[in-house]
Amino acid sequence: MCYSAQIEADYRKYVKEFGADVSLREFAQLYWERSKNKKVKIPKAVDAAFADPKNEIEREIKALIDQFNMEQTAAVEQELFRQRERLADAERTLQTKTTKAAMESRRIATDKIDAARRRLDDIRRVELMDRDSRIFPGGYAPVMVIEDGHRVIKPMRYQCRPAGKPKFYDTKYPGTYNARRDNLEGFWKQLFGYSHGVMIVSAFYENVSRAKMEGRELKQGEQDENVVLEFRPRAGGEMLVACLWSRWTAPGEPDLLSFAAITDEPPPEVAAAGHDRCIVPIKHENVDAWLNPDPANLAALHAILDDRERPYYEHRLAA
Repeated sequence: MCYSAQIEADYRKYVKEFGADVSLREFAQLYWERSKNKKVKIPKAVDAAFADPKNEIEREIKALIDQFNMEQTAAVEQELFRQRERLADAERTLQTKTTKAAMESRRIATDKIDAARRRLDDIRRVELMDRDSRIFPGGYAPVMVIEDGHRVIKPMRYQCRPAGKPKFYDTKYPGTYNARRDNLEGFWKQLFGYSHGVMIVSAFYENVSRAKMEGRELKQGEQDENVVLEFRPRAGGEMLVACLWSRWTAPGEPDLLSFAAITDEPPPEVAAAGHDRCIVPIKHENVDAWLNPDPANLAALHAILDDRERPYYEHRLAA
């Protein structure tokens, strides 16, 4: 499972490299939805693409981003105030009597104050960091698709809810951010051969067993430990990851654009690191054929997935 990925968050990269159009209106709709629902997760690096707006829609998006950041700042500052008061109360109590409750309250308040300060720094920070371009299930990323014969960039949620499925599908099938290659004609038959996309990725992250990563058996009585590994092509560069996507609609609900990354059996170096799946980076020359699928010729689509880029993946413990 590709539980997290380092993406190309700036839609202009797709525009420059692929001559793609960008669906600014759908980006604006997404940012409007975030203004109403704080659970909508958009990476900071996606926001940054609109820092210097060039037209009316981009200015509209920039205004929504600024408003969101102001509201987030106000909420964090209020929490910081509450925790400073809590810390002061605990300190006053401890000056006269040492109690377990006051010590615990001081510890919690101190931790929350530190977390709030880091959050404020993060909101105000202008310089981007690698983690600003990292998506997790439920987060949004630019995905390239074909629409009316043109390559188009759309913002999509990284967890696919196929059209026609109930809203609780997200919780019933929480792993639908990945589409297993061996189930494309089963679970994913509604989308495979019909709705294909491409996402630009420079690294992906997986949860693995420490014992498997170290290539050893657990000792008697030893408890295994989960670690997160970052996998990145040794030669560097970016990968064009094959995806499936859908537009979900329902009465009284905003449209949901969502996608899943296709995964397959891992190359030897990924398997040796303890993981049993790997994303599928397709070749640049196969992009148009992948984005224009023929449902009557699934063999040709499987051939594209077989004729993939095969970089050597180096791994390290994720920061």
